[in-house]
Amino acid sequence: MSIEQLRKLLGERSDYLLSHVCKTIPKEKLHIPGPDWVDRIFSPSDRNIRVLKSLEQMFSHGRLANTGYLSILPVDQGIEHTAGASFSKNIDYFDSENIIKLAIEGGCNAVATTLGVLGSVARKYAHKIPLVLKLNHNELLTYPNKYDQVMFSDVEQAYDMGCAAVGATIYFGSPESDRQIVEVSRAFAQAHDLGMATILWCYLRNNAFKVGDTDYHEAADLTGQANHLGATIGADIVKQKLPTNNGGFKALHFGKQTEEMYTKLSSPHPIDLTRYQVANSYMGRMGLINSGGASGKDDLVQAVETAIINKRAGGVGLITGRKAFQKPLKEGIEILNAIQDVYLCKEIGLA
Repeated sequence: MSIEQLRKLLGERSDYLLSHVCKTIPKEKLHIPGPDWVDRIFSPSDRNIRVLKSLEQMFSHGRLANTGYLSILPVDQGIEHTAGASFSKNIDYFDSENIIKLAIEGGCNAVATTLGVLGSVARKYAHKIPLVLKLNHNELLTYPNKYDQVMFSDVEQAYDMGCAAVGATIYFGSPESDRQIVEVSRAFAQAHDLGMATILWCYLRNNAFKVGDTDYHEAADLTGQANHLGATIGADIVKQKLPTNNGGFKALHFGKQTEEMYTKLSSPHPIDLTRYQVANSYMGRMGLINSGGASGKDDLVQAVETAIINKRAGGVGLITGRKAFQKPLKEGIEILNAIQDVYLCKEIGLA
């Protein structure tokens, strides 16, 4: 899509998103995505040569190759939300191979999915698209449901399948988070030793984070701190939900906060809220990818808006699953390509 087509798609929200100027955290303070991303950001780090090679493999693949941006297809919903609920809208994705095909035909940099999916087709596709093995999951067959990320696979299995990276989730704020932090930190250290990159789903999970009609699981201050913890334990890329509000620490009366966090470093604008997430990811050194969210009405418009917010805030891309795989193949590819078009559009820059 051209900038004119994107503006038409956005309609009345076009100027709100495309003309916004961030007056909170200056863009000059950020590590800005670009073709030299791996050299500039990771060469000075402790990552070994093989990790740099794996990162470069992801950043050099698909329609966004050599731009410094990522478009990743994640499909772990077969476990996280049950396979029936996830794939009943498009039964083709009960077949594991079709998940990989969608990522390839959709021009993605990589595909992130489960041990079973990758194991079933790894020999055919590991050299055709970078694979990311999601190590842990929240299974939903226990009754009553519990919410805990449990290791389903180990790092050596990812290495044996030729994966470029491993991914994991931590439910920060949950009673089990201490154990998850230790497990994932050790797994990421092993992944780096074996030459694979690391992606952390820095999610929040605590029933107390919902107060009335406000869900602070998506608050900028709480998700920003989750990103900071993710960067601390060795994530090369942090995945986070797009922030929709702020003030979680204040409303819940816990943690540490200052008034400047809310008045100087952020504002109610979604780009400013997301920039606060970027800042907490070492000012963008550990690239922020935002999730695409659930599938519903106006998925194309929502996907484009999310991409614009992430890009203009200083993020490195989107990781979008349900909006793509719960559609017919052609529509799924259209949504993935529209997201990529935002990052390819030179007229869309940092706010």
